Amino acid sequence: MTTYEEHAKVNDLSATADRVRRAVESVIEGKPEVVQLSLTVLLAGGHLLLEDVPGVGKTMLAKALARSVDCSVRRIQFTPDLLPSDITGISVFDQERAEFEFRPGAIFAQIVIGDEINRASPKTQSALLEAMEERQVTADGHTHRLPEPFMVIATQNPVEMEGTYPLPEAQRDRFMARLSVGYPSPDAELRMLEHQSNASPIDALRPAAHADEIVKLVETVRQVHVSDAVRRYVIELAGATRNHPELRLGASPRATLHLLQAAKAAAALAGRGFVLPDDVQRLAVPVLAHRLLPNAQAHFNRHTTEQFVADIVRRTSTPDPYGGQRTRGF
Repeated sequence: MTTYEEHAKVNDLSATADRVRRAVESVIEGKPEVVQLSLTVLLAGGHLLLEDVPGVGKTMLAKALARSVDCSVRRIQFTPDLLPSDITGISVFDQERAEFEFRPGAIFAQIVIGDEINRASPKTQSALLEAMEERQVTADGHTHRLPEPFMVIATQNPVEMEGTYPLPEAQRDRFMARLSVGYPSPDAELRMLEHQSNASPIDALRPAAHADEIVKLVETVRQVHVSDAVRRYVIELAGATRNHPELRLGASPRATLHLLQAAKAAAALAGRGFVLPDDVQRLAVPVLAHRLLPNAQAHFNRHTTEQFVADIVRRTSTPDPYGGQRTRGF
């Protein structure tokens, strides 16, 4: 592929992503950075975990992102009585044909919204593991491929602990990024009261891109160039979490891959065909922090995993992608 073709593909990606961004921001007031990160995860082919207090717009963000793309969408309300077969599907016996027929579950959609995922039992949560990692579901010895693009957007409330089950490490590790929507600014909240007091803006939201376009954009992101220096930088950041004295579980190799994929998507969204260390630095906290487990010393010092990742980024020397001396992170 020529440089001109690569540049044209990146420009097409930026234009399509801008339409989707504007559509989502018409619903989510005053949170451009949250919308940008959500779009980054979508184009990187990952899954997104929205964790925040009730009422700040987690489900609204997930629904807005899903509606902004013309594709199949299903919402799963996770409850303690939800069964794994409700998610993956079940085989039923067809008496007329005298054989079993597989009936797909709610996971068979291009964008799946899992509302309050931590309210389901660990057994039910585990039904998502194969689907999120391998884009397939295995039932009764038969493998069923999931549609493309495929993205899980899950929400959870970290405050109400009664009746919830913490996500296991293997489940958290399959989410490319975790973000918090946060409370809106006074001006954004005022606009919300003006625009949403009579009707929900999501009802008027129309798709800004087609599913086939998103599949092509994901492929474009995969072709973004990453230098050896940036690859080593990503590995160095992940390695620092594994050797940290206040962490008993560091970033996995999957986390390293997710960080690189997200950085490639961020570069493409910025109109570049190559990744800079700045892309990695901006995404390190949302991509790595939710996978780490602090030890007792960290709890005693009241340090969060976000603080650990930010500190590691500051302490790790930043490579010059053009060659030359290494400098400290921001």
